[in-house]
Amino acid sequence: MNDDTAIHRDVEALRAGREPRCLARLASGWAVFGPRQFVRGYLLLLPDPVVPQLNALTEPARAQFLADMARLGDALLRATMAVRINYAIYGNVEPALHAHVIPRYADEPEALRTAQPWAYDWASAAPFDAAASAPLAAALRRELGIA
Repeated sequence: MNDDTAIHRDVEALRAGREPRCLARLASGWAVFGPRQFVRGYLLLLPDPVVPQLNALTEPARAQFLADMARLGDALLRATMAVRINYAIYGNVEPALHAHVIPRYADEPEALRTAQPWAYDWASAAPFDAAASAPLAAALRRELGIA
């Protein structure tokens, strides 16, 4: 397995307390805000330890990762009043397991509202801003039952 992916570097930074995008440590790994907030509240779930893909996890670890992914979606629904949550696991660009947890909103531009999330121009999306995201982070932690 390639152990020099962005996922590996992020998990290393999270373990060291050096990742400002950190939302919470969950049973299966780390919940972090996406580096580009193309929609408000876009999150990633990174496993710890890092594995190459979902199928590399034991059945209990796989169940925990997927449960944590859904738990993040539940928290986003309650904290943001999103219409729905999109979930995605690919690992094609960064060959290490990570899940995208993407809230979708009624106020998204009409042309993008029902499109897949990759239709957005991610390069021009707002970068994560810890101060601007602090109220949402606090609400999400409350929803997750994390102080």
